[in-house]
Amino acid sequence: MAPLLTSPPPPEAIELRRWELADPAGLRALRASLHEAVTGEELLDGQSLDEVPELIALVATELATNALKHGIPPTVIRLLTIDESLILDVADHDLSTIPELSDTRPMGAGGRGLQIAMAVSLEVGWYATDRTKNIWASFPRR
Repeated sequence: MAPLLTSPPPPEAIELRRWELADPAGLRALRASLHEAVTGEELLDGQSLDEVPELIALVATELATNALKHGIPPTVIRLLTIDESLILDVADHDLSTIPELSDTRPMGAGGRGLQIAMAVSLEVGWYATDRTKNIWASFPRR
């Protein structure tokens, strides 16, 4: 498995939407709101997503869950765009740790958010600011 890039997304990326979560109760609303931000259409109860919006929502909820579980709230999720790509950027406020890929945990034990992101996105990276630790993943805009 390739290591995570250690750089921020391109600085010319434009923020489309931003969400802040203080606890896991907001994950369902995040998923629906992300779908609307990516497709321009509301996600109805029981409706399935197209491939790219589904992958973005999957990675967003995995990374946000990790940030809520192991980071310091609030978790900030941003959807960015540049050229033909969408970039998901998830931040928490715990600067004492760095993201680590874990391939030694048994299946079902959790902690696979980064592996999922790396498997379904174009690129995955991380960076820190003076206040946050951020993980980002890019996807094709279709």
